[in-house]
Amino acid sequence: MNYASYVAADGSHTWGIVSEGTAYDLGPSGLNLAPSLGAAVERGIFGTVGEEFRNAPARPEAEIEFLPSITHPGKIICIGVNYRSHQKETGKAEHQKEQKAPTIFTRFADSQMGHLQPAQMPASTNEFDYEGEMALVIGKEGFHVAEADAFDHVAGYAAYNDFSVRDWQLAATQWTPGKNFPGTGGFGPYLVPAADLGDVNELTLETRVNGDVRQKASVADLYFTIPQLISYVTGFTRLSPGDVIVTGTPGGVGRFMVPSGLLSAGDVVEVEITGLGTLRNTVELVD
Repeated sequence: MNYASYVAADGSHTWGIVSEGTAYDLGPSGLNLAPSLGAAVERGIFGTVGEEFRNAPARPEAEIEFLPSITHPGKIICIGVNYRSHQKETGKAEHQKEQKAPTIFTRFADSQMGHLQPAQMPASTNEFDYEGEMALVIGKEGFHVAEADAFDHVAGYAAYNDFSVRDWQLAATQWTPGKNFPGTGGFGPYLVPAADLGDVNELTLETRVNGDVRQKASVADLYFTIPQLISYVTGFTRLSPGDVIVTGTPGGVGRFMVPSGLLSAGDVVEVEITGLGTLRNTVELVD
């Protein structure tokens, strides 16, 4: 089942199920099961809604304005250089053999945007890049979670695009500035319950720029696995329902292409993951 956050007909924020091209409103302007998709995850409603959703107020999917799947997560934890193919292109493959812990940075909730919303390239940079990734959303509070129990804490998965302002990212050893410009964290279009997907290692991630395939990898190519990530992150911080972990990007980012594959205004970037739909954002130059 595909869940989404979007703007209701009255302009308020809502959420619901998108099925066969129709969005069914389960939020305050509809069946009012919870005030937001994040709240639905927190209350344990996410992934449990049956066929009664078809009684909700409905609109064509083509008419809705998507919001980030989780609009106000308490934490967004991003993992850097976590696909073997990306390690190779960055020249860090040998270093990774000795790495004991994942590279971690944070993204702010207000830097996110939804499916079909513009990716905002700041006019101050010529180094705007894409990073197609898979995000997971926490469904159960956890602290010091064992790897064997990690999947029990995952509510669902979605596509993510960690658009990066490379000159700001690489100006110092800490990446946070280049990862938090407004309108650079694409999240969606759907959040899909983990129970609907089976083995996530069998999913394939593909990123396209103007239709050209730039990244393609199996989730099984992650260096630090999802259980390892959840166990490590909960070793230093408590994760709550609605928190997000963005698991890393495969090889094929624009910065390491020859010639350069960095983005320009008007470029259309799509991140498609098996069973999760296609996240699409068009680059827009902003002051």
